[in-house]
Amino acid sequence: MKTITLGISPCPNDTFIFDALLHGKIDTKGLSFDFVLEDVETLNQWAMAGKLDVTKLSFASFFYVTEKYQMLSSGAALGRGVGPLLIAKRPLDLQHMSHYTVAIPGKYTTANLLTSLAFPKGLNTREYVFHEIENAVLSGACDAGVIIHENRFTYASKGLVKLLDLGDWWEQKTNAAIPLGGIAIKRSVPKEVVHTLNDLIRESVRYAWNTYPDLAPWVVEHAQEMNEDVMRQHINLYVNRYTEDLGDEGTQAVNTLYEHFLDLGMTSGKELDIFAISTPAS
Repeated sequence: MKTITLGISPCPNDTFIFDALLHGKIDTKGLSFDFVLEDVETLNQWAMAGKLDVTKLSFASFFYVTEKYQMLSSGAALGRGVGPLLIAKRPLDLQHMSHYTVAIPGKYTTANLLTSLAFPKGLNTREYVFHEIENAVLSGACDAGVIIHENRFTYASKGLVKLLDLGDWWEQKTNAAIPLGGIAIKRSVPKEVVHTLNDLIRESVRYAWNTYPDLAPWVVEHAQEMNEDVMRQHINLYVNRYTEDLGDEGTQAVNTLYEHFLDLGMTSGKELDIFAISTPAS
């Protein structure tokens, strides 16, 4: 049996996707998994070091490591209306955001990449674990924050206001869906294992939907401070048709973000073969 090291985040979309695969609810075709749950920015940094065979990571982080990893076509968080939000305690002038301190959920997150694209003159940013950003703004430690994941469902109830929907900004600029995070696999993994795992992730997603709206205890256990209604909102938003397979539209969205990433001059972009599975699922 082939054992694969795997890292995902504890967020409900990831645990929902991988629960069946990691807990023996589907036939794993001879594969076993040594897995860890970590914040996505930790996984991003681990990917830089090539620590895991397979990992969830931000697409912005993936673009730095394309010589080590390729992207699977299943397991991604990508779509429309799913982007990060720039929030604050009160309305602020977007033309003068450089005057303010902005909390971000990590240097290598797609949220930070979108923020850099939207504010090309640069911002004064501070890094926080994503679920600490609301409190950083509420406490006055930062003037504004870029929130992701379930915080888009909770910020208004805490008295915070939206300054900019970075997802809407991206969609209007490019007419492309928003690639947030995906599942990357080392280029050294044999091709037959790559294809098997890609199919297993898709099967695991389908198993989860077949038992929905029930939530597996493992999903509930690892969710960050949210009730089950918020968990379901989170899953319904981030686990969608692109999660089973990126398809042509999802693939194009990733390529579009990659082109903008290269325009920022962050990497040479020599490795353009970024997809491990090139044919969309039927």
